[in-house]
Amino acid sequence: MQKKAVVLLSGGLDSITVLALAKRQGYACYALSFDYGQRHNAELQAAKHIAAEYGVVDHKIIHIGLNDIGGSALTDEHIAVPNSLQPGIPVTYVPARNTIFLSFALGWAEVLNSRDIFIGVNAIDYSGYPDCRPEFIKAFQSLAELATKAGVEGGHFSIHVPLIEMSKADIIRTGSELGVDYSQTVSCYSADKFGNACGVCDACRLRKAGFELAGIEDPTRYQKK
Repeated sequence: MQKKAVVLLSGGLDSITVLALAKRQGYACYALSFDYGQRHNAELQAAKHIAAEYGVVDHKIIHIGLNDIGGSALTDEHIAVPNSLQPGIPVTYVPARNTIFLSFALGWAEVLNSRDIFIGVNAIDYSGYPDCRPEFIKAFQSLAELATKAGVEGGHFSIHVPLIEMSKADIIRTGSELGVDYSQTVSCYSADKFGNACGVCDACRLRKAGFELAGIEDPTRYQKK
C-alpha cells in the first residue's frame, strides 16, 4: 500500500522541489497551503496549478488570519518589504508561521493515518528565520510524538526536510534533474497579482543568485519597471 505524506506547498521554488522529491520517493501526496493574510498571495494560485500538475491526492488551502496579529512585512501593509538583504532576523519573518503550518500538517497527517510530513525549510541560503533551523524541526518532531494520539500510542512521526542543508543553487539543480518547471512558481515577497516578481526583495535576490550559481537560466517573470 502506498504511504501517505502531507506536503506543505507554498507555491514557491523550495516547496515544488520538495513535492517532486516526495513523489519520486513513492508517496501519495496530500498538499497543504495557507491563505494566512499574506500580501503576496499570487503564490496560492501557483500552488493550485502545481498541485494539479503533480496529481496530488488532495490539496487543501487553509485560511488563517496571521495578518490579524501582524508583526511582519508579509502581512502588514504599513511595514515595507526591504529591497536589500537585512542583517539578523528581517521584518519579513512572520511570527510562529512554520510552527502554525506544521501544526495543521500534523493534524491532517493524523487524520490520514500518515506519519510523514514534508516541508521545504532551508538553513543555508535563506533569510535568517528561526523556524527554518534544524533545531526547530527536531523540537517539533518531539512535540508531534508528545501531543498526538498517534504519538502516545507509539506512532513515530517524521518531519522530512530534504532541502535543509542545500544551497539555493543545489535546490535548483536537484529540481531541474527531476523536471521541475520553476517558471510556474512564485517566491517574491512583493509579487503582483499576476505573480510577476519585484527582483529586489530577499527572496528574489536569493532566487536569482541560485539560478546564476547553478548555471541554469532563470525563468522567473519579473515586473516591468
